[in-house]
Amino acid sequence: MAEYKSDIQIAQEAEIRPIKEVAETLGLDDEQLIPYGHYMAKVDVTKIQDLPEKAKLILVTAINPTPAGEGKTTTSVGLADGLNRIGKKTVLALREPSLGPVFGVKGGAAGGGYAQVIPMENINLHFTGDFHAIGAANNLLAAMLDNHIKQGNELNIDPRRITWKRVVDMNDRQLRSVVDGLGGVANGMPRQDGFDITVASEIMAVFCLATSIEDLKQRLGRIVVGYTYDREPVTAHDLKAEGAMTALLKDAISPNLVQTLEHNPAFVHGGPFANIAHGCNSVSATKAALKLGDYVVTEAGFGADLGAEKFCDIKCRLAGLEPDACVIVATVRALKHHGGVAKADLNEENLAALEAGLPNLLQHVDNMKNVYGLPVVVAINAFPTDTKAELDLVEQKCKELGVNVALSEVWARGGEGGEALAREVVRLCEEPHEFHFSYETDGTLEEEIEAIAKRIYHADGVDFTPAAKRDIKQLTEQGFDHMPVCMAKTQYSFSDDQSLLGAPRDFRVTVRNVKVSAGAGFVVALTGDIMTMPGLPKRPAAEKIDVDAEGKISGLF
Repeated sequence: MAEYKSDIQIAQEAEIRPIKEVAETLGLDDEQLIPYGHYMAKVDVTKIQDLPEKAKLILVTAINPTPAGEGKTTTSVGLADGLNRIGKKTVLALREPSLGPVFGVKGGAAGGGYAQVIPMENINLHFTGDFHAIGAANNLLAAMLDNHIKQGNELNIDPRRITWKRVVDMNDRQLRSVVDGLGGVANGMPRQDGFDITVASEIMAVFCLATSIEDLKQRLGRIVVGYTYDREPVTAHDLKAEGAMTALLKDAISPNLVQTLEHNPAFVHGGPFANIAHGCNSVSATKAALKLGDYVVTEAGFGADLGAEKFCDIKCRLAGLEPDACVIVATVRALKHHGGVAKADLNEENLAALEAGLPNLLQHVDNMKNVYGLPVVVAINAFPTDTKAELDLVEQKCKELGVNVALSEVWARGGEGGEALAREVVRLCEEPHEFHFSYETDGTLEEEIEAIAKRIYHADGVDFTPAAKRDIKQLTEQGFDHMPVCMAKTQYSFSDDQSLLGAPRDFRVTVRNVKVSAGAGFVVALTGDIMTMPGLPKRPAAEKIDVDAEGKISGLF
């Protein structure tokens, strides 16, 4: 039996090429490259702005996640390597990992097995400092806001109606709700406050949707930080903060270029969560990839009800993008979990449970194919315990919806294990299709939220709490009603109840609050008990991470 190697062992043993050589495969020269050491660089997109966006755009999404794992990033990396292996010049576009999940539940987030982006330790940890810059810009705005109130409050800001929180890129439940400004007049105005995780900051969303430094600065200026005693919105521009915030972000906004284990180019840039934000990598990275390759593989976070919905309805709408094909990743193990099997029993063949869990996959397939109008392939991320009968059942049910299934063996075989999926994706990219959004933005906010809940989640409808109704009334009066909606919802279920697995029916979604992200250009609807500051689990991944005397990291997935 072959020796088992962890993801980090595979990554550390791999040959890695100087980033300049990887850039040369894209036609980039020294003038367009900003090196960060030997193996990472940023790309100055202003130097390639006149190139046409010519590539086919492939979206990778997945079923609702389970403890069994789906392997969406791994499949994305392996698909890009597979496409390059069959002669298609392909560029990968992924999100940057947040330190919260790295030290919390997941461990590393740079792919897995023989389908990874490297150097994986750098990517998973501080990388090129983008998240630190975003956190600094967020907290500068918070500091200027509180200082304005301390120094006389010329803008008449109501301290009870401040909506802007400080952030830290770590899971830390202790910071969800705090009281600050204690200690007397010299230390500010005492008030109830709280922290979000950095990826939940509106600045992360702005960062990922901005198309230039000037666009970034204008978006930052539109951020609403709170309200006056007369309930009028107060913006970062009112505080004269957007210039300094942009200065902190001017280098970070350039996309990061790294490589896969097979030395293919990968942009890794931006990282909003898809359950509380829009869950896609930066527009600047995606557009750079579209200019430099013939095919671009990108992923959206969590299941297709979150990341893919927001990719289509928010990112594509605001950036003028249109995907050419969609890959939906699933595992037999995860589908059996949706069918009611405990994690400990997932290695046993169970066709009845698989059939009970398949509706989750089939609903995502139907949504992407028939709501958004995209050509779809299902990628089964292969496990050694999958049986032929189980794989045949998945294939049969997908073909009943007119969708092919490709077995993905990229974890074990890298790009070679992704060639079958790659060939199907190339075929799909040539199919005629008509891309649609799931809703238009010319109605009310209630109508937009209802459309997502009914068309994507298959809910019976939406219940708005009194607080949510007040929020919507205020946002409508302030002119924020014709923006796309970013749903903040559990990733584990189509519903807002994480215990409802599979494809539930006869449920309603409860929206408890609605807030505007005016800089990002969307309205956020918060459902269920979704939180913007996660906590660490009982046994966090951080307990297993270590560094030896030579500086070699272990335990990072």
